[in-house]
Amino acid sequence: MRRLRRFYINIRTDKNINTELRYFTFQSISSATNNFASTNKLGKGGFGEVYKGKLVDGQEVAVKRLSKTSGQGIKEFKNETELIAKLQHTNLVRLLGCCVEKQEQILVYEYMPNSSLDSFLFDPTKKGLLDWNNRFVIIDGIAQGLLYLHKFSRLRIIHRDLKASNILLDDYLKPKISDFGMAKLFGINESEANTSRVVGTRGYMPPEYLIDGTVSTKIDVFGFGVLLLEIISNKMNYTSYDVDHPLNLLGLVSYI
Repeated sequence: MRRLRRFYINIRTDKNINTELRYFTFQSISSATNNFASTNKLGKGGFGEVYKGKLVDGQEVAVKRLSKTSGQGIKEFKNETELIAKLQHTNLVRLLGCCVEKQEQILVYEYMPNSSLDSFLFDPTKKGLLDWNNRFVIIDGIAQGLLYLHKFSRLRIIHRDLKASNILLDDYLKPKISDFGMAKLFGINESEANTSRVVGTRGYMPPEYLIDGTVSTKIDVFGFGVLLLEIISNKMNYTSYDVDHPLNLLGLVSYI
């Protein structure tokens, strides 16, 4: 935990990082989430749970409480604070601050009132709320966010886990890419690398990455292509065999 505190201090003193990154006390986070009440819980992922919170100034936030048992928790914490703190784009979720206290690793983000894209696409009661103009804006916004990550930001970043549940929607259904815990940082002149640790979500990863561990912007481009199909069709790309869905979304496209 001391190492994490030193890490946070280094972040705050890095002149290349947005100095608006704020440190929250555990007490303030606990109070904002009603002591992490189940009624405030927004969701749960591999790295921890996310809660809705309200700061003393009235600002609504999303609080990601990283799991103490997850071996990837510290890596995600470092990835998020190192990378997102340096990024500023309208189609990327904004990291407001963090908390390292009482064996806790907590990340605080801007709150997205319309949850994530998957909650609209794959919910029969909500998918009709997205008209074609909404869908175009969402597709364009995701593309703009990726273009910024790959080409126009001060860093070159491969997200590696682009999927509908990692696309958050604001009040106006405009998209923001979230969850950079698996992101890979590239050097300015670096275009490809190899890894023995393949991370991401099956169904959104290209074959060369799954088989050979080849890391490049093509990972995100492939994921974007799958997302595009899901947004257009309202169908999920199933990643395992299902008797009711013998072909996944990519298989159906190939079949057609």
